Amino acid sequence: MKIDDIDAFVAVIRCQSISHAAESLDLTQPAITRRVQNFEQALGVELFDRNTKPLKPTPMGTQVYQKCLAILREMDSLRELVASDTPPSGLLRLGVPQTIGDVVLLDALKHLRGQFPDLRAQVITGWGSQLIGKIENGELDAAAALFPAGKIFPEGIVGESIGKMELVVVCAKSALPKKPVKLADCYGLGWVLNPDGCGFRAGLQRTFADQGLSLKVNLETFGTELQLGLVADGLGLGLVPRPLLERSVHRDSLEAMPIKDFKPVMDLWLIYPRFLGNLQAPVASFGSVVAESLKQDRDAA
Repeated sequence: MKIDDIDAFVAVIRCQSISHAAESLDLTQPAITRRVQNFEQALGVELFDRNTKPLKPTPMGTQVYQKCLAILREMDSLRELVASDTPPSGLLRLGVPQTIGDVVLLDALKHLRGQFPDLRAQVITGWGSQLIGKIENGELDAAAALFPAGKIFPEGIVGESIGKMELVVVCAKSALPKKPVKLADCYGLGWVLNPDGCGFRAGLQRTFADQGLSLKVNLETFGTELQLGLVADGLGLGLVPRPLLERSVHRDSLEAMPIKDFKPVMDLWLIYPRFLGNLQAPVASFGSVVAESLKQDRDAA
């Protein structure tokens, strides 16, 4: 019974797909299949119901999966014990939402290069839930993401709240009301938002639903700067972190709309696997620089 076979078995269950498991472990599909079969032969039991799509574990497979998670956690702990005294080197895989990437990444990557010269950083962007999934699947070493306070993370993932981020409703300067309004008062203006999957959009949608209203989306597009340009042209309202409004090239054409019953604040979280080995210091440093970058923007605003 080999650890590589256990890794393959766990990856298939997490990904619910042999092809996705192969991609996450940087292996071929036949290699994943062979490792899972070796593991089943070593245990003398079938672990998957191969008549289902997506692939699902048998009842015994589910129990074995839980035991395998415990084994892999212990292996991670052992590796961390051995690796913790060696200087960080190689690849550090980081994730950030596109929303804050433009604000924090330049300073963070420059700082990491100076402090850990033997470490090469690789960055991807995505929604917070996607970044958590990539950490679970071993595709990322850490991520900075925005979630509500009190967020509960999956077992094996650590989440540290490292700051606060105020969101503001943005309108064209010409559309600014003369006095504070309620969210329902601006219902008919519509919104320029990220596509489905964005946490900001989901929170706004829940707030409207609580008031018995539906969310009216005029335009959906990726890219905060593009959204702010569309808002400046009078095509609807936007919802963005305040630092991004202050940095925007469209700032002179925009205003933060004062809304009495909607003042969203998100926590900035540093998330990473429980066992990081000698990457603990670089990940902590990355979190500190990201938090400081956003704090400076908030203070400047």
